[in-house]
Amino acid sequence: MNSFIELSNLTKTFVAQKDVKVLKQINFKFKLGKIYSLMGPSGSGKSTLLNLISLIDRPTSGSIKYENKQVNFKKNKENDLFRANNIGIIYQQDNLLTDFNALENVYFSSLATGNDKDYAIKKAKNILKSVGLSHRFEHFPNELSGGEKQRVSIARALINEPKIILADEPTGSLDKKNSIEIFTLLKKLKNSRRLIIFATHNRFFANKSDCLLEMRDGKIKSTNARV
Repeated sequence: MNSFIELSNLTKTFVAQKDVKVLKQINFKFKLGKIYSLMGPSGSGKSTLLNLISLIDRPTSGSIKYENKQVNFKKNKENDLFRANNIGIIYQQDNLLTDFNALENVYFSSLATGNDKDYAIKKAKNILKSVGLSHRFEHFPNELSGGEKQRVSIARALINEPKIILADEPTGSLDKKNSIEIFTLLKKLKNSRRLIIFATHNRFFANKSDCLLEMRDGKIKSTNARV
């Protein structure tokens, strides 16, 4: 199976009063059809790595390739379009637009890729139904539970049928029951044409991935891949 994402000597340094090297020469290849978990203490570089893979941030040095094509981090518009069409992002805090209802929060992401409104709404309704929220189309974020808001976030991440799903502590702000439900839903998103990478502090969930990556001091220290 060919690698879909390849990280080569990836480093990230934040410049402040003292330079802080958050990532140190990360080398790894991610394959379609797999779920990867990132584990490590706060400050180990998990969120920074996800931000680089999502093209939200750019590395200090090193490279990222998608399907053997190297990313040019100077081409912001091209990278933004690639992200919109290929990457779905789920945050620990739902990051929903508070002035818009669940349906609007989801279908707006479809409009960003050039789809017309009627098509985007129809697709958003189907995805919200698939995550068990057919009764919540018109509800605003402050009218939803924590688990429901995270389901809206997942629906939003799925609207453009991404090949990559990145989740940064997707169950970190939820209770045990909702955490299990959200993680179960996340696992169902796996297919042969998609890869999923999620960061977590929860070893129970991390161990259920196909490949667990342990991060320490800005490096991937160990991997535990299951066949």
